[in-house]
Amino acid sequence: MSEKNKCEVLMWGYFPGVTAQRSPLTSPAIVRFPEAEVAGDSWKDVCAGGCGFGMAISASGKLITWGSADDQGQSYLTSGKHGEIPEVYPLPTTDLIVKAAAGWAHCVSVTDKNEVYSWGWKECVPSVQVTRSWSSSVKNSEVETSTKQSSTQVCPRSYRSKSTGSISGPNDKISADETMKRRKVTPQQEIETSTPADETLSMPPCLVNFDSGVKITSVAAGGRHTLALSDVGQVWGWGYSGEGQLGLGSRIKTVASPHLIPCIEPSSNGRDSSVINQESLAAGTEQRKSIGNYIKGISCGGRHSAVITDAGVVLAFGWGQYGQCGQGNSDDLLRPSCVSSLLGTRIEAVAAGLWHTICICAEGRVRAFGGNQFGQLGLGTNSDQCENVPRLLDASVLETKKAKMASCGARHSAILTGKLFYYLMCRDSCSITFNLSNFYTEDDKIFCWGWNKYGQLGLGDTIDRNMPAQVPLKDYTPKNIACGWWHTLLLCETTPSI
Repeated sequence: MSEKNKCEVLMWGYFPGVTAQRSPLTSPAIVRFPEAEVAGDSWKDVCAGGCGFGMAISASGKLITWGSADDQGQSYLTSGKHGEIPEVYPLPTTDLIVKAAAGWAHCVSVTDKNEVYSWGWKECVPSVQVTRSWSSSVKNSEVETSTKQSSTQVCPRSYRSKSTGSISGPNDKISADETMKRRKVTPQQEIETSTPADETLSMPPCLVNFDSGVKITSVAAGGRHTLALSDVGQVWGWGYSGEGQLGLGSRIKTVASPHLIPCIEPSSNGRDSSVINQESLAAGTEQRKSIGNYIKGISCGGRHSAVITDAGVVLAFGWGQYGQCGQGNSDDLLRPSCVSSLLGTRIEAVAAGLWHTICICAEGRVRAFGGNQFGQLGLGTNSDQCENVPRLLDASVLETKKAKMASCGARHSAILTGKLFYYLMCRDSCSITFNLSNFYTEDDKIFCWGWNKYGQLGLGDTIDRNMPAQVPLKDYTPKNIACGWWHTLLLCETTPSI
């Protein structure tokens, strides 16, 4: 055997700054580790990234970004000017970075001291002060923060912004009546295309303030909102919540500081104000106990969110136009609500895309629900068919596979399947013989499906797939998969030589 396997990061999809022609990468390509870094350092994890830029973490705790370019204004300016080649991103801390995530044009990271830094699109970066806070008594109404709200962040002196005043996103100009109407979004219309390429709308990395004693361990970023998970299983959120994606019980447009999202705790105000949608649960104390005691996993979609409890129960909230909250309808959910059709199945992982949601069951099966305009559910169904309750992926290529990781881009999906052990029985008359040659293993594999305009499926072309397709990987063993909006990243190890 060779020396210790080397970790690599592979990329494919939309990285405008990587190639001189700004052409998409339709097949996996190696991401070069920054040459200027400490000798012996290597890749540790992948964090997907936003539109057109990738993010990964090195073994020495550095956040490395690449792939973006000032290309027709896209998200280069608002996301933080991530360079074309892999470089350490200049964060105002010497602490090690352990987790990171990115939305369309904002980023967030967690240090080994449980501190959180956020930067990018200004309305997604928390403020210290809120002049008008949300109220759980407000139902189905738009609540706006004051236009005089302070935008001072907790930044080192050299990072402090001079601008003041709240920033309104492109949808904030829509009247309350128009916002309440159900909008039919065509495949050509996307929330991300309205992102302004104005440098004044971007904030440098700033420290996010939480209540005393709160220790954040992981983060997730959506289109314009962010979730943070603490070490005791509490979820905090901030950013835009016009469709309820922060689960605070109202359609507040801007939550300018981290707010605790009451995912599990029972309400003291009676049934109508319960944080869990009791309509989605059968009556009884035992069933309520089965929901769980804390949150163990979080995910942000474009305008919806999904979390998992320690009992393997999925709670969803936010935009429901395409059934991405799994409630059997297209209603928005303003509070965390149990996906009741999954109550009999323990869920180990969840991933949210722009219009869809993917879940991995404890036995390794995959369930999907939501928008399917580009086949992102992987059901083999026609592109106009949405699913508002979870559907099992029964693709033949997954029959002998056990999924263990999932990630969603805007309109594509990816899973990492784990090793399976098979036993072959050899019959000799009426007896069954056993020997080591009857056993074999199947290595980890990557499967992608959905929208493929930029090659984000890694299949060597730009043809959409409505069924899972295996990504060809020669001499690599997958370790982690992460989808950006229009791209995919893979952490892997080189296959040892014999």
